Amino acid sequence: MCLAIPARVVELLPHDQAIVDLGGIRKTISIALVSGVAVADYVIVHVGHAIGRIDPEEAERTLALFGEMAALGAEDAAKHDKVTA
Repeated sequence: MCLAIPARVVELLPHDQAIVDLGGIRKTISIALVSGVAVADYVIVHVGHAIGRIDPEEAERTLALFGEMAALGAEDAAKHDKVTA
């Protein structure tokens, strides 16, 4: 199974590289596979490579869902800790 996540481009670098924001974490990725990427675009990132652009609204919805899943996971972990304590 593969996972690709939306990230917002915050800076373009030489040699088909860019810095993206992944929920507050900045990471350098390759944009060689996607033409015409601009600052503020959302791209789908898989193993350090942009593999496509995504609509900003869709990116925000996807990131919100990831946030909800993380919150549910944290709740489950807290419940598990109470049961095993």
